[in-house]
Formats: sequence, structure tokens, C-alpha cells
Amino acid sequence: MRDPSQNAQDSEGVLHAPHDTTAHVELLRAALAANGITLPSLGVDLPTFAGTYGTPPLIALGNCNEETARSLTAALRRAAGQ
Repeated sequence: MRDPSQNAQDSEGVLHAPHDTTAHVELLRAALAANGITLPSLGVDLPTFAGTYGTPPLIALGNCNEETARSLTAALRRAAGQ
């Protein structure tokens, strides 16, 4: 996989490789699932994906309920050794 910080360029400006952003979303989804967490709205932020802003597209984490937020907080704290 290409380094996501490097953008492919053409004569019209910066283009984003869709497989890079999509791959990162899937890696994040898998890592969250390994911790019993599902973010239903996780995906590529379409306005930044479709635009030519010169930066990689954003990944939209989306909304989640309080239980999911608690689970995510606990998983991050475990990973940080807290």
C-alpha cells in the first residue's frame, strides 16, 4: 500500500487514491471490532474525498451512543496503559 501521506498528482492537481482511504477505514473498523466497538457511521467523508483540497480525505468517525463512547474510551485507556 502506498504511503497515505503522499498524494498522486496529475495535470489538474492533487488526486486521492480511493483505495488508501478506504483501506484505512477498514483497518480502523477491524481494530475497533477487535475491541468490541462498532461505529455505525464510520466511513470516508465524501466532501473531502470528492474535493481537491490538496490534503488526503478525512475519515468520518460519525455519531455513536453513550455506551459506544464508553467502550471506546475504555479501549483507548487500556491501550495507553491507564
